[in-house]
Amino acid sequence: MMLEHVLVLSAYLFSVSLYGLITSRNMVRALMCLELILNAVNLNFVIFSDFFDSRQLKGAIFSIFL
Repeated sequence: MMLEHVLVLSAYLFSVSLYGLITSRNMVRALMCLELILNAVNLNFVIFSDFFDSRQLKGAIFSIFL
């Protein structure tokens, strides 16, 4: 996949889950949306790590700790 496609996917996932977090009245739904936000951030870490230096696994390690 190209970098732009993954970044658009991550931005879409982030924006949809941010909207869900702001508009939800249920605590469980808000926590699920917060988890989706963290997944979008993890996706950015992994794809930028692969794009800039594919020999090191820094992005994958950051996503494990996050």
